[in-house]
Amino acid sequence: MNNEEYFSYDALGLSELLRTKQISSSELLEVSINLTELLDPLINAVPIRHFDLARDQAKENSIQGVFNGVPFLLKDLNNYLEGTVTSGGSRVLENIKANHTSELVKRTINSGLNIFGKTNSPELGLTVTTEPLLYGATKNPWDFNHSSGGSSGGASAAVAAGIIPMAQASDGGGSIRIPASCCGLFGLKPTRARTPLGPVALEGWGGQSIFHCVSVSVRDSAALLDATSGPELGAPYRSSHQEKKYLEVLNTEPGKLKIGYFLPDEIKIDKEVEAAMDFTMKLCEDLGHNVENLKIDFSSTEIGFAIQTIVSANVAYVMNSQSIETNREVSDNFFENVSLKMAENGNNFKASEYVAALKINHKIGQTLEKIFLDYDVILSPVLAKPPVELGYINMNTDDISSYVERLTTYSPFTGIFNQSGQPSMSVPLFNSQNNLPIGSMFSAAFGNEELLFSLASQLEKASPWKQRLMDMRKKLMEST
Repeated sequence: MNNEEYFSYDALGLSELLRTKQISSSELLEVSINLTELLDPLINAVPIRHFDLARDQAKENSIQGVFNGVPFLLKDLNNYLEGTVTSGGSRVLENIKANHTSELVKRTINSGLNIFGKTNSPELGLTVTTEPLLYGATKNPWDFNHSSGGSSGGASAAVAAGIIPMAQASDGGGSIRIPASCCGLFGLKPTRARTPLGPVALEGWGGQSIFHCVSVSVRDSAALLDATSGPELGAPYRSSHQEKKYLEVLNTEPGKLKIGYFLPDEIKIDKEVEAAMDFTMKLCEDLGHNVENLKIDFSSTEIGFAIQTIVSANVAYVMNSQSIETNREVSDNFFENVSLKMAENGNNFKASEYVAALKINHKIGQTLEKIFLDYDVILSPVLAKPPVELGYINMNTDDISSYVERLTTYSPFTGIFNQSGQPSMSVPLFNSQNNLPIGSMFSAAFGNEELLFSLASQLEKASPWKQRLMDMRKKLMEST
């Protein structure tokens, strides 16, 4: 199989080739490995590699499941494969190997995916670009001067470049949708507790964080969520009942939807993002949906307080735990400046403030659920600007106020759906004049991934994005 042919398939397409024995799992794995060695020097997306482990797995010829041995990459954050490193992009966990395999990784392996490495993440997954001191910056395959997003920026860069058609990602404040938007991919954040997080931690960031993937196709995302979703023993949350297989609903039209376009007056967006939203709204209307402006009575002060309190308190706990585990001190020898500042803040919050933050999140969820009684879907930008240049949002800066201002004005939209726990997706419908991807975010009521997958499938057919990726990959290959 040559590279151009490989690029033409999504994960389910490759799985069908494996099932019908048109290619072996070992041969397919070598294509992915060769592309990693060829392309990763350009984008720096895959710092941790398990090539021999994956080769042994492929040789066993026992891989089955829906993906039948398709190569796959885990995210280097809070998810473990026994005997391999998960550093979380932090020097404190450099070269520390896991002594167990996470429940989600077990389900991933059982789905037939063959894991051959881990993708780059910012330290502790704390920001919207992927530039950790430990491994260096991941570059956007569309333009090496720009960010691939974060915190799943290594995953999005690897998939966009064509190393694999789908990669694991996680989202605690937008970290699936943001890199999907930056790299022209599909990225769905599932409903709270739809996929497992244990056994080490049974919830993340007060229920805000969840794992899934970024992918070239909608159907790959649906098939993986079918394979990995479901309750986890002892977890504090249970997601709502899944009525149908997500893969099945892709062939079901979503019907005429009432879509609320949410853009608060106080949030300023770039003209290119405005053009992307105009394109998306017209596309939805052409498909028979009704789009109207939506006002939501949110307090930005409350939202910011809740996110800062919950995330900072969790960061303080995690950094202290990692320091004890590794006997490496909480200092700038092992952590970046923004992480240290967040931990300091987290240690200073009162327990009552953490409770207040959780109650704000619950109120946000309740407010949004009431809106979903009147609207099927909420539409908004993923980001306020096209992908920023590398270095613009720097976790090792001493200028914390500038860092916060740049972060919050760039990414003001995604976090509320982590706070509410509701499903939300980025769909790659538009590219800027400089050919940088700009995603459109659609969000639905708690537990209603079925509607999002159905709508995403309709949008994918009406305005396909795969050819743009193929054209970009051709240019990328010419640069090697």
